[in-house]
Amino acid sequence: MAAYVIVEMTVTDPVGIEDYRKLAGAAVAQYGGRFLARGGRSETFDGDWRPQRLVVLEFPGLEEAKKWRASPEYQAACKIRDRAASTRMVLVEGIG
Repeated sequence: MAAYVIVEMTVTDPVGIEDYRKLAGAAVAQYGGRFLARGGRSETFDGDWRPQRLVVLEFPGLEEAKKWRASPEYQAACKIRDRAASTRMVLVEGIG
């Protein structure tokens, strides 16, 4: 069953985040994931949530997503990301 990683990111260093994007994108693909949304335009329907940047990833399952998140490849990307942005990330299991 598919699993989804939803990321809210506030970029503080637009130049630095580009290095993260390259490494993160390669790691996502390596662990069977794909981008469904990557920083495109968003609109708030309800509430006061106003994210600067949203990313939605799809993985074949929870285990693949967890392996990606813990991987050495993604950990290297996170070191760069943590200097260039603040991030909130959740993993959710898909249905049927």
